[in-house]
Amino acid sequence: MKETHIFAEILEPETLEQFASAMAQPFVVKGALMPDAHPGYALPIGAVVATDGVILPAWVGYDIGCGMCAVPTTFGRAEVVAHAGQMFKAIYREVPVGFNHNRTDARWDFSPLPHTPALGVIFAKNGLRQLASLGGGNHFIEIGTDEADTVWIIIHSGSRGIGHAVASHYMRLASGDGKVRDGHDGFAVQSPAGRDYLADLNFCLAFALENRRQIIQRVVAAMAQCCSGAADWRRLINRNHNHAEEKDGLWIHRKGATHAEAGMLGVIPGNMRDGSFIVEGKGNPAALWSSSHGAGRVLGRKAAQRSLSVKEFATTMQGIVAKVDAATLDESPFAYKNIFDVMRQQAEMVEILHHVRPLINIKG
Repeated sequence: MKETHIFAEILEPETLEQFASAMAQPFVVKGALMPDAHPGYALPIGAVVATDGVILPAWVGYDIGCGMCAVPTTFGRAEVVAHAGQMFKAIYREVPVGFNHNRTDARWDFSPLPHTPALGVIFAKNGLRQLASLGGGNHFIEIGTDEADTVWIIIHSGSRGIGHAVASHYMRLASGDGKVRDGHDGFAVQSPAGRDYLADLNFCLAFALENRRQIIQRVVAAMAQCCSGAADWRRLINRNHNHAEEKDGLWIHRKGATHAEAGMLGVIPGNMRDGSFIVEGKGNPAALWSSSHGAGRVLGRKAAQRSLSVKEFATTMQGIVAKVDAATLDESPFAYKNIFDVMRQQAEMVEILHHVRPLINIKG
């Protein structure tokens, strides 16, 4: 029997079916499902799977390096509250959201980073114009305060169109017939294709981090239009939740799961209303040194749009400056699992250091 641990209390049958299908692959050694697990493609969101010598692009997913950055600031809570409306508008002016990106190239010296010619072609199209852009869906910018009234900037974003194009390219290669399939096709790690994928995966991880850094810079500039303050960059936390890495001779794939080694700082978002948690990992081997990447959905986007009420959404978001309308209804707190239950279920994986409650939330 392969070693398997399930930490979620609420799971849809499709999630278990996807996980069982992945665990049945001959190269899989062990796996775990995080408390926020829900159906994905090929592998559930919230799954962590360790393989022996095989890397699978579909098990990392399209948004390579999607993750969280959080940084405390010297802005005052009272000033942020007083100017929240102005900051909200200024951030939307400074940071492209949704499918938008910059009109000109952002600055980033990526020359030291190894990558393949295929990625070079992808990146040359508009890679630098996508830096400092948020994206849509569940990506967000959040300004909030912890229990000591410290103001934090928290970003959830990834590798934008670059990661998607890279994932598609390697998923086609892995399928063997040039088609993108949501299955269990992969490469031997030491094969030419496997080495190429790992090089380009690492490039996308670096791009995603740079994207979040530059978003923070723009958010700080937008906030500084209204009041004084700065980010404490020495305390920046970066933790992505779509990646693969080698540990103890195995390749650990995290698909919507946060790396949580002992002493490692991380960020686990809840929802637009309940904010995010700054955590410290406990290095739980049963969880494959991981934790949840958020609350996890209980309603898909289309189901949320059909069944949820904009009025109830607006009521529950009172006191938070955010885009609350039909366009963001699929991101309503009611579309997600209870984040406090999720945090309780992973008490053996992470310790909560701070709970950052939102004052301003920016969505694509």
